[in-house]
Amino acid sequence: MRVLAMAGAALLRQRGHLLPWAPVCMAFGIALWFALPRDPVAMAVAAAGAGGVGLAALALWRPGALSAVAWGAAMAAAGFCLADTRAKSLAGPVLDWRYHGPIEGRITGIDRSASDAVRLTLDAVRLDGVPPGRTPRAVRLALHGPHDPADLTAGALVMTTGHLSPPSGPVEPGGFDFQRHAWFLGLGGVGYTRNPLVLAAPPDPDGGLAQTILGVRLAASARMREVLPGSEGGFAAAVTTGDRSGIDAQALENLRAANTAHLLAISGLHMGLLVGVVFGALRVALALVPGLALRLSVRKLAAAGALVAATLYLAISGGNVATERAFIMAAVMLVAVMLDRRAISLRSVAIAAVIVLALRPEALMGPGFQMSFAATAALVAAYGAMRDRGLDLPGPRWTWPLSGVLLSSLVAGLATAPIGAMHFNAVAHYGLLANLLSVPLMGSVVVPAAVAAAVLWPFGGEALGLHVMGLGLRWILAVADWVAGMEGARSFLPNPHPAALPVLVMGALVLMLWQGRGRWWGLPGIAAGLALWLAADRPAILIDGDGALVGVMTAEGRALSRPRGAGFVAQTWLENDGEPADQAMAATRWPDDGITAVGWQVVHLTGKRAAAAFDGCRPGVLVVSNQPLTLQGGCEVFDQTRLRATGAVALTARGWVSAKQATGDRLWSRADQ
Repeated sequence: MRVLAMAGAALLRQRGHLLPWAPVCMAFGIALWFALPRDPVAMAVAAAGAGGVGLAALALWRPGALSAVAWGAAMAAAGFCLADTRAKSLAGPVLDWRYHGPIEGRITGIDRSASDAVRLTLDAVRLDGVPPGRTPRAVRLALHGPHDPADLTAGALVMTTGHLSPPSGPVEPGGFDFQRHAWFLGLGGVGYTRNPLVLAAPPDPDGGLAQTILGVRLAASARMREVLPGSEGGFAAAVTTGDRSGIDAQALENLRAANTAHLLAISGLHMGLLVGVVFGALRVALALVPGLALRLSVRKLAAAGALVAATLYLAISGGNVATERAFIMAAVMLVAVMLDRRAISLRSVAIAAVIVLALRPEALMGPGFQMSFAATAALVAAYGAMRDRGLDLPGPRWTWPLSGVLLSSLVAGLATAPIGAMHFNAVAHYGLLANLLSVPLMGSVVVPAAVAAAVLWPFGGEALGLHVMGLGLRWILAVADWVAGMEGARSFLPNPHPAALPVLVMGALVLMLWQGRGRWWGLPGIAAGLALWLAADRPAILIDGDGALVGVMTAEGRALSRPRGAGFVAQTWLENDGEPADQAMAATRWPDDGITAVGWQVVHLTGKRAAAAFDGCRPGVLVVSNQPLTLQGGCEVFDQTRLRATGAVALTARGWVSAKQATGDRLWSRADQ
């Protein structure tokens, strides 16, 4: 009872500061649902929902210190149920075989793949010989050929002959799960074509609002690329319409190396800058009308106008997850202004996070949500602490804009660095410098020029705004190119222990959100997360799920069995190892006379001839093949048949682990079982 009393007293001291913990509790329930080894039965989900409602009712009936615990558990139950409901609502046919033949569908999205190929998302899909009940509702098709994105029309019905396959699982156990990602995107198949597209039917004039918006987006992107050459036009289209198909691979790589690739994503920065520009311009313009300024709240009218502008930006940008998240955050803050509440506070951030998680629980698992809210919460907490202590920005007042950008970049960079390192295995050492030289141009040149171009567009004067916008984008691309070319611009880190990031983030949340001296308990949590990170151990042997590649860890780094083929798998393995080497270099580490690791002599057989000629099966030999094998002699065999059941395989300190064991029996993992 004494422990409960102490806990109750501690929670009472947090009264008025517990709302920011609501999305944390909700995220715990969502993370628990995703961590389950199999989908929960309907009875378990119903019990969680009923328990959450009961706890919320108890908290209302018996308010007090411990009612906060009941509210936290209710939010966790809500997150659990929302994740389950969202995943099941997206159920649809997924290919469970490799298809080659005619493909017909309607264009609903255009972007660019990691290999720099134009990529289409198609709905209303028709596949030759495949009944409607087994045809995916949407597929994504990479165009490997001379296809100009400007020639593609939103809503057009197109035909081609190509290859489709089920979304692939992780390339190693515990790695990025594209099957899960595709499930929540609504994709039932992915593939490519090397053949030309044929227009089967023009867009339907009555195709609806979504088709009209997509048409406007593509037309605006085409006009920007027409006015601005090369990557500048692609950059302009990316930050206004969300269309990245016009950015070449080298420019994108430079932006990543300089840690300014976030400027491409329409996220909180862009939405915040747009809202700020529109809000400031409207407030000044309305204040110049005395009759209006004396009778109405100019501040609230400007906030309403900025909310309309943000809504239009959400629509024209394609409304992807990152933009939706940014819009919700901006909308919450603008509504707070209209209600005479503090616009920028941890409460506003918490409300926005709850809304985002309620609409898209899967966003929690992606780097976009994690980095966006980490940066926002850290910035609000840092500036709030300065305000509460009466601290100003360093330096004379005339230097505050510069010192503000520097401080914001430093705080946001520190908050997002661990998350970015975990998801992308890289740290940009000069990212602060690149952002300091680039972000001010986004706010002072690029975004105002984009707003001016949008205003002038109906009058045919958009080129003026676009040319000014191009000046800022040219500078940002030049900075990225310069920083990326610096020696040691980027270093690579191995994948951390799975628990490292959650422990580190929980420690940071205690440090930011808890009131009083108890917040310093967050520091041991951060230290524990960093210690877990350093304790990570990469698998000694990795086997591709198709048997096309084997990777063995050596003293020089991972040795790969082939210099070409399975390039995406090879790149991912090396990135997860924290290695800057490419596949060809890693293949030189594989000796011609075979390789041994953790007691296994590893043999990789590719092709029917190599499989038929092999006669070295004996205990202690690990044989991997992309063909079915029938061997006698006691060797360990991972052939095409076995790998189809296991997926990618890793040998770790805990023994053999397969990707399908790590993923579990989930909705998205059943298509190829």
